[in-house]
Amino acid sequence: MAARPEILFPLFAGLEILDGIGPKTAKNFAALHIGTPRDLLFHLPHALIDRSRRASIRGLDFPGTATVEVTVMAHHPPRSRGKPYRVQVRDDAQEFQLVFFHARGEYLQKLLPTGQRRLVSGKLELFDGMAQMVHPDHVLHPDEAENLPSVEPVYALCAGVTQKLIARAAAAALTRAPQLAEWIDPALLVREGWPDWQTAIIAAHAPGTLSDVLPNAPARTRLAYDEFFAHQMTLALARLRQRRKPGRASSGDGALRDRVLAALDYRPTGAQTRAIAEIAADMAAPVRMNRLLQGDVGAGKTLVALMALLIAVEAGGQGVMMAPTEILARQHLESLRPLAEMAGVSLALLTGRDKASERAQKLDALANGRIQILVGTHAVFQKGVEFADLRLAVVDEQHRFGVAQRAALAAKGVGADVLVMTATPIPRSLALAQYGDMDVSVLDEKPPGRKPVRTALVSTARMDEVVAHLRQAIAEGRQAYWVCPLVEESELVNLTAAQSRFEYLRAALGEGAVGLVHGQLPPAEKDAAMAGFVAGRTQLLVATTVIEVGVNVPNASIMVIERAESFGLAQLHQLRGRVGRGSAESTCLLMYEAPLGETAARRLKLLRDTEDGFRIAEEDMAIRGAGDLIGTAQSGLPRFRVADMERQAALMATAQTDVRKLLADDPELRSPRGQAARVALWLMEQDKAIKYLSVG
Repeated sequence: MAARPEILFPLFAGLEILDGIGPKTAKNFAALHIGTPRDLLFHLPHALIDRSRRASIRGLDFPGTATVEVTVMAHHPPRSRGKPYRVQVRDDAQEFQLVFFHARGEYLQKLLPTGQRRLVSGKLELFDGMAQMVHPDHVLHPDEAENLPSVEPVYALCAGVTQKLIARAAAAALTRAPQLAEWIDPALLVREGWPDWQTAIIAAHAPGTLSDVLPNAPARTRLAYDEFFAHQMTLALARLRQRRKPGRASSGDGALRDRVLAALDYRPTGAQTRAIAEIAADMAAPVRMNRLLQGDVGAGKTLVALMALLIAVEAGGQGVMMAPTEILARQHLESLRPLAEMAGVSLALLTGRDKASERAQKLDALANGRIQILVGTHAVFQKGVEFADLRLAVVDEQHRFGVAQRAALAAKGVGADVLVMTATPIPRSLALAQYGDMDVSVLDEKPPGRKPVRTALVSTARMDEVVAHLRQAIAEGRQAYWVCPLVEESELVNLTAAQSRFEYLRAALGEGAVGLVHGQLPPAEKDAAMAGFVAGRTQLLVATTVIEVGVNVPNASIMVIERAESFGLAQLHQLRGRVGRGSAESTCLLMYEAPLGETAARRLKLLRDTEDGFRIAEEDMAIRGAGDLIGTAQSGLPRFRVADMERQAALMATAQTDVRKLLADDPELRSPRGQAARVALWLMEQDKAIKYLSVG
């Protein structure tokens, strides 16, 4: 494998090579994720302290930072242990105190000799009506005053690391920052007016005004761009490598697809038609498809997925569709079955609960090619599941499956194409960061006939009115969901909440009218409760969030979400998408516990005012942050030190375009700019990408 370029060696040594940092201090820096001079360079100041001189502290807004020249009046050593040492000083107009804890008297006498003048700078506060400066940041002889900069950068700290220490260490690291060849497209650099890398990193550590520490300062934007550039380069190289793996061209005569389209009682939307064409083109190419199909609630992903599966069958092969839960897998089977029958295609379901004899028959039919489309849970990955000729794997709700599982499924077929679907609209920057290695098709139109859902906010104090409203709706033959809140992280408490709400509603609406599903129910009971609701035997389904994704009951037209303020926006949007699927007018009631906090109110009002999942997702990310949106632990999101994925989505998109163009012109990164980009990858610790290059 290629080795790190020599020009970067000084940045990747241990911290101990910097003046004033020993092994113990280096250990303290680890809490800030700083282990090398390079890490220090990317640990940028986040604020500024104004150290400009004033004649007096009079008129200062307390608490505030002040830099004044004072005369030392008197020392007041502590009378008892644990009390502070105080030094009385006077500026041009006012007296105040300097306060020190655990300080040695003789040291302070030397630092602040009585009767002499000193320049002091630090934070002033009022204590018992007296102005005091606790542990001044700087105490200087008036002759040394010019050594104090008029503004001082402020860094994030941790135990054992002070501002002075980090500023000194950063200054030492900056002397090791080399002049590097430019990896950014020259036209882009000129257009944006960005400095070169070395100039940018020096400027970012020496802000002159408050605007220099803002993310849109030219030096910072440049450094953020570099992080996005290296990250997108890694994804793009992974994508190139994936494309070099032999795939198989699958194209059919369209006969099966035509049969299905002819039997539909509606016409596909423009977005569906476009997505089907993009998928068909990918499948017809001799490289592996790796595409993400992203659609808002009810945008008609199932039809698009079926068309893709039919291409695989028309080409003489098989397709598999995998869902994260058994409820969802059955749901897919139900919605695909009538369409598959129109096309005359054999369809089967494989889950972990199949009886041994039944399973053996299915596996035999699969291996002999008699089953053309298989639907299932992750049971389809397991050993012993062999396909005669797997051409396409469709994975639903990708964020619940890891990349490794995606790959394991694709490996079941030689060069099988992969189509990943998600009903969670993903903000553009997140899609770029998480799925930048995939091509994306977006369904952004609702099929004809989907009615808007009326959304209203109701306080829990009006529970009785809500129940009366439900009683009336049930009498009219309508069905409803009642989603219980996530009370605690504990499954048990949530369970109790759902159980007691179920009993309360059963007492209010009648024994047989209400069903219950939650995550702890045995699968058979869960299926039975769902089946009862689908068949209309129960009119109200009380549920925890298990019904979030994919449940399809067209007759259900009311959704009550209790304690809606405890859910995320995307989740509320998904839950609301369970209604509005039939011909009836639909309602979603968001019940909240008053008083509502500011953020919760903002979330619920946004949901009331729009049904656009993409707008909701952008707003959700702005409120909660990206890591939280997809659960940081398993998100695989990159850690950026300078860049802000949430607020700089456009910058990331520019980086993606720039990278794709560079790789189209120079896939091996051999040109001078390509070589510079290799250095950028090393600098940004994207060693994975270097590996892709060396493996090719």
